Amino acid sequence: MDPTLLLHALILGIVEGLTEFLPVSSTGHLILAGDLLHFNDERGKLFEIVIQSGAILAVCWEYRARIAKVLGGLTRDEVAQRFVRNLFIAFLPLAILGLAFGKLIKAHLFQPVPVAVAFIVGAFVIIWAERREHTVRVSDVDDLSAVDALKLGIAQAFALIPGTSRSGATIIGGLLFGLSRKAATEFSFFLAIPTLLVATVYELYKERALLNADDLGLWVVGFVASFASAFLCVRWLLRFISSHDFTVFAWYRIAFGILVIATWQLGLVDWTSH
Repeated sequence: MDPTLLLHALILGIVEGLTEFLPVSSTGHLILAGDLLHFNDERGKLFEIVIQSGAILAVCWEYRARIAKVLGGLTRDEVAQRFVRNLFIAFLPLAILGLAFGKLIKAHLFQPVPVAVAFIVGAFVIIWAERREHTVRVSDVDDLSAVDALKLGIAQAFALIPGTSRSGATIIGGLLFGLSRKAATEFSFFLAIPTLLVATVYELYKERALLNADDLGLWVVGFVASFASAFLCVRWLLRFISSHDFTVFAWYRIAFGILVIATWQLGLVDWTSH
């Protein structure tokens, strides 16, 4: 296996893990990193799908006790049943809209200007959400109602717009809907499990013709890197939000949006190829 490709796999795995659960858009970062590493062909896009599963596993591992408790109580525990019901309700908007408009969105919005605008607009939404008075109505994910779950699912659906950030849309939506910072962040983590899992399986099925045993080494390196970096990122974020808000990510998004425009204008990244 080419050591350079393994290094690229390691870098992209780390990028995926560090950005998947932060409100900064993993898609935008992977596009930029993949292009700069010249790993943005069909093989590279399939690789991005594979390493996403590493980030999913990191959340499952971090919350393994909670997940085991929920699964064990599905037949008798009302709290566990409500939790799974809420995840299903929140998952539906993105799934339905993604199937209906996914191809259209990829054809028209995976362009440098829409991506940059989404980064910057999302940043100002975060700043506005953090500066407004925040009244906490729901302090724990177990206290969510079906209506709350639907609202969060609709918020997550905005992530279909490249550059928006799935986790960012869900977390900030949660803050606007009266969730505590911890509850909004944790629900974003839990909602990522079915959302990313279904998306990964679906994309792997669509691109199954590209699966090649010779790429197994790349997948393993990327998967492990994604798992490790996502695991550390999830733990760090939970500590970070205990004493900070999300404003710092807003300023980062503005800077990244400007970077998208600059790399496009200077011809450093061919964003229109994605």
